[in-house]
Amino acid sequence: MNTVWFKKIAASPRVGKLFAAPGNAGMEEATVVDIMENDLDGLVAFAKQNKIDLTIVGPEVPLMLGIADKFQEENLAIFAPDKEAALLEGSKKFAKDLMVKYGVPTANYAVFQTAEKAKAYIHEMGAPIVVKADGLAAGKGVVVAQTVDEACRAVDHMLVDKAFAEAGAAIVVEEYMQGREFSLMAFVHHDRVFPMIAAQDHKRAFDHDQGPNTGGMGAFAPITEITDDVLATAYEEVLEKTANAMVMESKPFTGILYAGLMLTDKGIKVIEFNARFGDPETQVVLPLLKNDLLQVLEDVLAGKDPGLQWKNQSCAGVVLAAAGYPATYQRNVPIPSCSATDHCFVNFAGVKQDGERLVSSGGRVLLVGSLAETLDQAAMNVYENITALNTSEGFIFRSDIGR
Repeated sequence: MNTVWFKKIAASPRVGKLFAAPGNAGMEEATVVDIMENDLDGLVAFAKQNKIDLTIVGPEVPLMLGIADKFQEENLAIFAPDKEAALLEGSKKFAKDLMVKYGVPTANYAVFQTAEKAKAYIHEMGAPIVVKADGLAAGKGVVVAQTVDEACRAVDHMLVDKAFAEAGAAIVVEEYMQGREFSLMAFVHHDRVFPMIAAQDHKRAFDHDQGPNTGGMGAFAPITEITDDVLATAYEEVLEKTANAMVMESKPFTGILYAGLMLTDKGIKVIEFNARFGDPETQVVLPLLKNDLLQVLEDVLAGKDPGLQWKNQSCAGVVLAAAGYPATYQRNVPIPSCSATDHCFVNFAGVKQDGERLVSSGGRVLLVGSLAETLDQAAMNVYENITALNTSEGFIFRSDIGR
């Protein structure tokens, strides 16, 4: 779990106590609580015992387990979609079927549960083609295959080798799309949709968009190349239509609706949905938000327009990941001494305490970000800061984010 929206919430003058469960050792703004994200009963008990006024859910797993349902049953305020609504992220098949039914633009696709039929379809359609695990796979269940053989290997990996267990019990084989990829998030409560600014994510592990897909190696916002007309279309044809579709399906959505989008030569198309703040985009979008985030969430839950306002700046962020990520990666690598400067901020994610020092405990370890008047300046600030960290061989990062 990253720290960016915790920092934003902590900045609210109305916050008394802030807790993070399970959090990470870099969350200085919050009291870290030793309750795992899938321990729903433990989280409910803690919220009741400590009279928590509002719970915000960051990770995807508790959403699919029904944490919002549990909290609502106990009359505990929570900003998150319930289990049924979280299917937008939890099942690619559900999301694709919904989009087709309600006219939300997306790539052509087919769903398979057997490798033989999936590979026959791939041979028929040709490459490039995209193979996706239906369920949650921590951002690693997508293969953009450039050849038929590569696509068939991905099918075997998911359906035969069961690399993603139940998350890969069914797969979606999807038309390959070309164009400009970007992300657009919104605060949503049923049919009320309040969009944020668009961000550009970098999924591939290595420079120039090479290497395997990851959960994200860096991002920047806003995107000057995406016009207001394109953003208006994305809002109306994707975010608003999807929120209304969920109401029509008796699965009204409350929370953060994240749309991964592709601007193709045939217009906007949806790549995927998330049902939460998506990283690393959140880490470059929220620093640009002028509003008190706590007030925004409360307004949205109350059905009010939060009146979102944005800084006239750019923000860039670069992820330091553990060497080997997104495959088998190193752990317990000492974190270089790093803290916020006049030009940069640091968000910790996969870290833990080891004595008096922080060490790595996950794939994406931290993000160094910067706000500046231009994107070029923000990116320059970030890379100057990373160079000053004198990182060891235990970390990797891309050198082309925002450049």
